[in-house]
Amino acid sequence: MSDAKPSVLVVDDKENMLKLFARILGDAYAVTTAPDGAQALALLSARAFDVVVSDIQMPGADGFTVLREVKRRAPETEVLLVTAYASIPKAVEAIKEGAYDYLSKPFDPDDVALVVARALERQRQQREARGLAARVARMPDFHGLFGTSPALQKTHALLAQVASRDLTVVLTGETGTGKELAARALHRESPRRDRPFVAVNCGALPAELVESELFGHARGAFTGATGAKAGLFEEAHGGTLFLDEVGDLPLPMQVKLNRALQEKEIRRVGTTTPVTVDVRVVAATHRDLAEEVAQGRFREDLYYRLGGVTVRMPALRERREDIALLAMHFLAAANRPELEGFTPQALQSLTAAPWPGNVRQLQNAVARAAAVAAGPRITPEDLPPELGTARAPAAAGPLPAEALAKQPYREAVDRVRDAVSRDYLTALMQEFSGNVTHAAERAGMERESLHRLLKRYGVRTEDFKRGD
Repeated sequence: MSDAKPSVLVVDDKENMLKLFARILGDAYAVTTAPDGAQALALLSARAFDVVVSDIQMPGADGFTVLREVKRRAPETEVLLVTAYASIPKAVEAIKEGAYDYLSKPFDPDDVALVVARALERQRQQREARGLAARVARMPDFHGLFGTSPALQKTHALLAQVASRDLTVVLTGETGTGKELAARALHRESPRRDRPFVAVNCGALPAELVESELFGHARGAFTGATGAKAGLFEEAHGGTLFLDEVGDLPLPMQVKLNRALQEKEIRRVGTTTPVTVDVRVVAATHRDLAEEVAQGRFREDLYYRLGGVTVRMPALRERREDIALLAMHFLAAANRPELEGFTPQALQSLTAAPWPGNVRQLQNAVARAAAVAAGPRITPEDLPPELGTARAPAAAGPLPAEALAKQPYREAVDRVRDAVSRDYLTALMQEFSGNVTHAAERAGMERESLHRLLKRYGVRTEDFKRGD
């Protein structure tokens, strides 16, 4: 990683302004100055800069010309326009043409340093988003089971290994881990891929209709059976029958299912004529079937009949390295092309969340966040409230040293700086009972600057005012 300072080009036709910007930014950045737009364009033709700060009103090539040329040559470079003639229309025009922000003279030096730092942070976030998008494009996709984590890759390998073998497979794992996707993957990788794939949620079937749904019925077999009907076993003939939540089947139905698997034939309700079926059964459950057998809630003979191969689908918390990739994948499907991605704090919140609902919950959370996001990137505030403490902003407090060292340098410094700033402002307001004028004198800054800092860090003056 390079230790070089970020590069900033400052363009202004007034020498005193060039010196002022160099003094404000010189410690943190490699500052190059240009006394007019023409020289700025010459510099831009020779090299790229991370940030360009340009006056708008200049003879010859003005700030908008510089802005357009920067965006033509190096779209990633952020541009900040400055003018002594503050106007909302010019600000709107600058932003529409690609400027990051707009400052009017006279300005607070702290504001200049802050907006340049934010521009660089946005640039970093966009680079990370592009890198994440590239990783999403390369992400292994086993028929919809996305991820690069070792846990999921191990599952992919096992599914691929057993797919071509005509064995009964039981998929286990928590709700939302992708068991039906895994069942469909098994079908598509098997010799039966050109035959039907039929799925049924056993837990959603009324107990009195389970047998009819699975095996079919004859006309008049029961009240309402106005005609003969083939069951799901017959519909899946030659293909795959996916029995989701097989652990929820009533015990009497478990007996009949076991016999159907053993004999490879079924009998429609109301008939005694057997029907031969050629079906591969893939079952799934979130229950511990061995424990269900021990408790007498699942038949032991069916347990062993189904258990040709067991594949456990890993929970999302066991594959946290996949969360950011999956979030970007789901965002791409959210029909909000104007959204650039997630802020680092939002990705941190997503990665840290417990996800009891696993991938399905993550997909719903991203869809919800995309629907409510007002800015160009999804923030922690856009995420569902049920994510709880995982939504706390990254700057809520300093990390322990061992955790801090795992952060990118700029993010770690920002976090510590923000925590110290918030603590300082809180102590300052407490000292002066919320009196901003006296507090600003102590802090050595203008009252308006202190107001901006208080607003930025969420420190409310009214919380410190003493009652009579």
